[in-house]
Amino acid sequence: MLVIVAPGQGAQTPGFLTPWLEDPAFARRFEWLSTVAGLDLVHYGTEADADAIRATEVAQPLLVATGLVAALELFPHPSDAFERIGAVAGHSVGEIGAAAGARVITAEQAMVLVRERGRAMASAAAATPTGMTAVLGGEREEVLAAIEAQGLTPANDNGPGQVVAAGTMEQLAALKDAPPAKARLVPLPVAGAFHTHHMAPAVEHLGALARSVSTHDPRTRVISNRDGQVVHDGREVLRRLVGQIAHPVRWDLCLETMEDLGVTGILEMPPAGTLTGIAKRALKGVETFALKTPDQLDDARAFVDKHGESAGLDLTPTWRVVVSPAKGTFHRDETAGASSVLSAGAAVGDVASSRDRVSITAAHGGQVVEWLVEDGDLVSPGQPLLRLHPEGAA
Repeated sequence: MLVIVAPGQGAQTPGFLTPWLEDPAFARRFEWLSTVAGLDLVHYGTEADADAIRATEVAQPLLVATGLVAALELFPHPSDAFERIGAVAGHSVGEIGAAAGARVITAEQAMVLVRERGRAMASAAAATPTGMTAVLGGEREEVLAAIEAQGLTPANDNGPGQVVAAGTMEQLAALKDAPPAKARLVPLPVAGAFHTHHMAPAVEHLGALARSVSTHDPRTRVISNRDGQVVHDGREVLRRLVGQIAHPVRWDLCLETMEDLGVTGILEMPPAGTLTGIAKRALKGVETFALKTPDQLDDARAFVDKHGESAGLDLTPTWRVVVSPAKGTFHRDETAGASSVLSAGAAVGDVASSRDRVSITAAHGGQVVEWLVEDGDLVSPGQPLLRLHPEGAA
């Protein structure tokens, strides 16, 4: 099982794009996405200094464009990729690249969204002096309690030993004065308290734009930052992308889902290193590949060949499937089980686990063709549950 992941803001370093742009095909595609974003991303990826590429409105489009174009280098025939990718996930802004990679939105839509996301988040950050501090080590419960005690938000929960606190500078100073035991605090070079209520204005702006964005259901499993669930409805993926701006990133839950899926290999798109580093600590025995430079592409393709397998979501235009969002026991809705047609939004059932109980609906509706699981069956994240024939389809 292969999972492709895309890093978030902070992964960029000065000049990291220089070797990639030596490839004329990469350069042409990258310049096109730069044009869509309305930014000279070539300059920012090659000549700009650390301060310039730290700016939120620059860093976010830079990261998404890099991941999208690098994916075309890794998979020269994109449609073939879905025969080998088991799931995709992105950390924070990396979710936009992951959504485009799964064909929920186009590359051009992704660049417009990330441009507006970066601008709106930079504007929200300017309203109040806020920041973020990584809390490394310590006992998890003590760390979370110390963060809560100062009114801060655990904005990034990245797994064992790495939680990022976010809030006002005064709150962060108070945390520094009263740190959790056995933990090290590292202030992060970011412009504001991302993934907290301070970003609410950005959610409002991007949400208004997103209402006009057309989507498609993903071609592979998309693991959501919000709760680690597998999402297979395009509109829901987009809704979560917008809401995530002011909601904590639960990368720890994303890692749990990868483990539930049976991941054997995780490949991180450039600028890589951060997420594979986390995975090495959290998922023992899972191989990782950090794609940093183009001279690694042959080895990366060999890694894909070694771990790749289809997500099992191959669809024709006249079929839709409803999939499980999580690992657990499937309970079929009695009405759905007795129906031959389900309306859009109709209840299908739920999946119960030791952590929670997740409701499942038929986002698009249609004629019931085949139930693929029985009531009481154990299911895995992204497993097809029900096959539908869309109403009105030929």
